[in-house]
Order: sequence, then structure tokens, then C-alpha cells
Amino acid sequence: MATTPASFGIEQRRALDAHLSQRFIALDAAGYFLIKVDHAAGELIAEHYGNGIDERGLATDPETGEVISCRGAGPRQPLATYRARSAKELGIALTEGDGPHPISCLDHALYLGREFQRAELCLEQGQPYIQD
Repeated sequence: MATTPASFGIEQRRALDAHLSQRFIALDAAGYFLIKVDHAAGELIAEHYGNGIDERGLATDPETGEVISCRGAGPRQPLATYRARSAKELGIALTEGDGPHPISCLDHALYLGREFQRAELCLEQGQPYIQD
């Protein structure tokens, strides 16, 4: 029996997304972003950090060559901080104009767009935002 879009429910969509999140994704050599919501200012924030990529495909600190830990690592300083009032404004700031642009992979750009939309929804609803 074929599944039609109307019969594809929320739980199935979440399961599909969880499954797709397990696939291998090569890191963006242009760096990574930490996304935050500033409720007081009514803004989305994207902090851009540089990284290297080692032979195993892991992100490394460009200054030390050490693998960047997801937990408990010392503070790093962003290369740039972008602030915007909407997901669209933030995406445009990262991808249009003279550049240089801090994104070099299409899958990274798609991920950021989804996260910016999620962050904007949290901003609108006054909810906390946790980056996926």
C-alpha cells in the first residue's frame, strides 16, 4: 500500500528525521556555527567559528590542531557574530553580498536554514532554543 502525503503522520516524520540525522555528513571546512536566541533584543544570533578537519574527518582547532570537543572544551572566540531579526535575514547575511561567505557546503547551508527557522519559532513563542 502506497503512503500518501496525507497519511504520513507526525510520528513517522519524526522517525524519518531521526533516521536521516544518523547519516554521515562531512564537516564544512569553512567552519561551524553556534546558534542562539536573544529574547530581550528580539534577535537570532549565529556565531561562526573556524575549524580544520583531520584525516578522520573530525573538527580541529585551527591554532592547535587538537580535536574540538563537544563537551567541556575551553572557550573559543567566534570569527564573526551575525545578528538578525528573522531566519531569512540571517540566511541572507551569511550567503549574499560580497563575502567571503562562511559556508562552503550545501548540506551545511540547508541545516543552518532549518535551525534558523526553529530558532525564529522559539523567538516568536518566547521558548528556549536548543540547537540540534
